[in-house]
Amino acid sequence: MTPPLIAVRDLAKVYSLGETAVHALAGVSVDIAEGAFVAVMGPSGSGKSTFMNLVGCLDAPTSGSYLLAGEDIAHLDGDALAGIRNRYIGFVFQQFNLLPRTSAADNVELPLLYAGVPAAERHARARAKLAEVGLAGREHHHPAQLSGGQQQRVAIARALVNDPKLILADEPTGALDSRTSLEVMALLQKLNRGGITVIVVTHENDIAAFASRLLMFRDGKLIGDRPNASNDAAAMLAAVQRTQAEVT
Repeated sequence: MTPPLIAVRDLAKVYSLGETAVHALAGVSVDIAEGAFVAVMGPSGSGKSTFMNLVGCLDAPTSGSYLLAGEDIAHLDGDALAGIRNRYIGFVFQQFNLLPRTSAADNVELPLLYAGVPAAERHARARAKLAEVGLAGREHHHPAQLSGGQQQRVAIARALVNDPKLILADEPTGALDSRTSLEVMALLQKLNRGGITVIVVTHENDIAAFASRLLMFRDGKLIGDRPNASNDAAAMLAAVQRTQAEVT
C-alpha cells in the first residue's frame, strides 16, 4: 500500500503566555494521501492555522511525530525545515505577499533565486508557470497593474515554480470577490487533478466545497474527518458565470 504523503501522530503545540500554557494543538493524528484535496475548517482559535504551520514546516511541534513523504520532520532545526519547504511545499496566502515594485515573472522567480537556480532556467520556469495559471503575456506586469484574482494567480505560480508535492493555501480567497474566488478554487482543483496535493484552510463552506475531504478542528483537536461528495468546481463556476450573464 502506498504510504501517505503526510502522516502525523499525536501532534501537539503548546505556547507559553507568561505562566499560562496554551494548547494550540492537542494530540492530532491524521494521514493525508498524495494527490488529496483537503479543506481544513474550524472557528478562530480552533487549531487549524497551527496545524497548517506545522504541516508546512513553518513551526516545530512541542511533541508528536510528523512524516512528510516518509521523512521525519518533527524535530528538525530551522535550516533543515527551510530545505524541506523548498523541496516539497508551495504556499498561497490570503494577501498574495507579492513584491509591489517587481514584475509578475520576478515574483514567481523568487524561490528559484533563493535556491541558486541559474537565471535562464529561472526565467523559463517562471514563464511556464505563469502560462499554466492563465497569465501568459502578463510576465512584465507589476501587481498594481493586475486584478486581485490575477495577483493570486501570480502567487499560485510562485508556489508551483519549484514543482512541489504539496500546496498549502491559507484563506486563499479571503481578499477576493465571490466570482474570482471560485475561479481561483477551480484553478487549485485543476492543479490537484494534475497530481498535486492541496490543503486549504478556510472558514467558508463554498470554498471547502471544492475539496474532496474535510477536516474539522475545535479547541486544538481534530473533531471531524469526512469525505466531501459535492466538489465539482467546474459546475460551480459555470453556475456563477450563467448568473452573471443573466444579470448583464
